[in-house]
Amino acid sequence: MPRPEVLESIKAAESDAEERVAAAREEAEEILAQARRDAEEIVSEAESEARAHREEELEAAREAVESEREEILEAGAEEREQLKADAEAHIEDAVDLALERFTEAVHAQT
Repeated sequence: MPRPEVLESIKAAESDAEERVAAAREEAEEILAQARRDAEEIVSEAESEARAHREEELEAAREAVESEREEILEAGAEEREQLKADAEAHIEDAVDLALERFTEAVHAQT
């Protein structure tokens, strides 16, 4: 092969190689850009799921606290009613005792 043809062949091969390298770089940049978009989407979805999970956990905790609050209030109301019933059952005895001591005090002064 004559020298000018060899040079022309080399130049064509170099040009072809440069085009392939440029196309490969462009494709690599596109792949990298898509990977970044995919990663951003994955992070966004994970954050959204985490927020939703956190809200579910908070709601469950609120419900548990409300349930416990209701139980405490109910127990307090029951205890109050029991104390009231006990006091009412002993009120007559307390009045009798107070009158007896008052009478004793009055007799002790005379």
